[in-house]
Amino acid sequence: MKKAIEINSLSFSYSTNRVLTNLSFSVREGDFFIIIGPNGSGKTTLMKIISGLLKPPEEKLKILDLPFKEYTRKSLAKTMALVPQLVSVDFPFTVTELVLMGRSPHLSMLGLEQEKDLEIANRAMAFTEVEHLAHRKMDQLSGGECQRVFIARAICQEPKIILLDEPTASLDLAHQVKVMDLMEKLKNDLGMTVIMVSHDVNLAAMYSDRVLLLKKGKIAGMGKPDEILTLDLLNKTYDCRLLVDESPVGSFPRITLVPEKHRDKF
Repeated sequence: MKKAIEINSLSFSYSTNRVLTNLSFSVREGDFFIIIGPNGSGKTTLMKIISGLLKPPEEKLKILDLPFKEYTRKSLAKTMALVPQLVSVDFPFTVTELVLMGRSPHLSMLGLEQEKDLEIANRAMAFTEVEHLAHRKMDQLSGGECQRVFIARAICQEPKIILLDEPTASLDLAHQVKVMDLMEKLKNDLGMTVIMVSHDVNLAAMYSDRVLLLKKGKIAGMGKPDEILTLDLLNKTYDCRLLVDESPVGSFPRITLVPEKHRDKF
């Protein structure tokens, strides 16, 4: 299977602070790949390197079998789209205006949208079920609605790979499931590779094809959820008491945090 992302012996530091150490792994094209780990494990830094927000060390990153250095900013934007954590929109853009920003890599030098661009934006809004909000201002939307609009903007780029940094962090349970179901739909219906950073190990268990578990900037484990989300590995990585059993919803792990007041029972 073709590799969407390939990383070889990647290390990264901010000044003298080493954040990532000798990471080597690949993401298969068409996978739903979720990166998890404790705070400070390097998840966001790794996502910034993959997305190009941080320049990777020479020859350490390949995207669709091409070295990172061979991509221009425009060709990279046509290949990958990044959905950031929820951010405030400083200007009162409408939903349509924000989604159309995803067409920027495809526009001519004049930067003018054509009818085709609006059609693609409308399809992206329909796919994310925000078309009824098309003329609403962004500052009038809920957190879950905003997140789906940003995903629609990413879809509008027509990328092969979509990157998401904690897309469910500020959402309630219902909106978390909607966003995750949408990511699965992107993978299944549009054939996109989905790479996501998350703190939620149960969402990783339910949705991911493969999980990358980081601890202190190193790989603690990588593989299918039932191979990585084990009691022994999670206890060692998160340094807290957990229970791991099979979810009643399906054949994937369910992780339960054990509060201190109940630890004598386990």
